[in-house]
Amino acid sequence: MNELGFIPVTLDPVVWIVAAYLLGSIAFGILVSKLFGLPDPRTMGSGNPGATNVLRSGKKLAAVLTLLGDVFKGWFPVWLALKSGMTMWVVAAVGLAVFFGHLYPIYFRFKGGKGVATALGVMLAISPLLGLAAFGTWILVFAISRYSSLAAIMAAALAPVYAWFLLAHADNLIGVSDYVITVFVMSVFLVWRHRTNIQKLLSGTESGFGKK
Repeated sequence: MNELGFIPVTLDPVVWIVAAYLLGSIAFGILVSKLFGLPDPRTMGSGNPGATNVLRSGKKLAAVLTLLGDVFKGWFPVWLALKSGMTMWVVAAVGLAVFFGHLYPIYFRFKGGKGVATALGVMLAISPLLGLAAFGTWILVFAISRYSSLAAIMAAALAPVYAWFLLAHADNLIGVSDYVITVFVMSVFLVWRHRTNIQKLLSGTESGFGKK
């Protein structure tokens, strides 16, 4: 409280959150496709500007760069907020902001991707073990089913469970409930963004890699 009796208000959290959202709004799938002279990934497959649709163009390097870009933009602001000593709720808000930036990017009329890779980046920044557990689930389900969408849905569904058990016993993390809530919110939106894929999986019309 200052001399006038007012509690000082800092704009730092707002700046961090807005900056994270703007970073999340960068669609690496679209940018990388333009760089390689490939079709807009939004015109292929599920219409999602992510690594899976970029891979459908036949350019593996472009898909890898898209994946790394989307993971990095989820990881970097959360990692930086942690290193900068931001409070736990600010770090959690930064993670959600970059995630929602990917889902609803201001640069592309708020029509973005499904957020799988970006959510992975956020989780890796919060806890590498949490991110690896979610990624390992994706790898396992995809290896068995060859459905990227099913792998993402299963990883999203189990991520809050992993967060609860892994973060609840982390001695070096304070306020882990903020992180668990962040992971839960991302998981809910990840499943929701895959609702069309869920319908196709149930009807047997979902396209999978190596499947006709």
